[in-house]
Amino acid sequence: MVRMDTVINGTRFDREVEPNVLLFDFLRDELGLTGTNRSCDVQVCGSCTVLVDGLPVSSCTFLAYEADGSVVETIEGIRDSDFYKRAESAFVSHAAVQCGFCTPGFVMTLKSIVEDGGGADEAQLRRSLSGNLCRCTGYRSILDAAAEIVGEQ
Repeated sequence: MVRMDTVINGTRFDREVEPNVLLFDFLRDELGLTGTNRSCDVQVCGSCTVLVDGLPVSSCTFLAYEADGSVVETIEGIRDSDFYKRAESAFVSHAAVQCGFCTPGFVMTLKSIVEDGGGADEAQLRRSLSGNLCRCTGYRSILDAAAEIVGEQ
């Protein structure tokens, strides 16, 4: 067992975890935070994206104990924020969501862009969002929503 002392969505957790437990599994199984989704398990789809110290990480390949001493944010942790409300509005108004499976990963990645100063042009947004896949909408609507979100700072 290894110790993990971290803040997740504003709450401190001091726990012992098995060294092979993924952050994804810890969030869902131990804490009941099910907004983060599993799809590829190889860090290419972005559905499991959470923020660790403000940076997007694939929680399906990030060991839980690696978050020791860090601040972790999940989609549940930002649902009451102004940023989330803006993101939700932009995704709906641009029809950038259909099944919604990938949306939390996109929103968390966009949050990191905004917190980093935003101001991204389309080419920068494409690069920043390239680790997030959507199987339903195509990307034009997502890019339009993303541009609205990062432009509203």
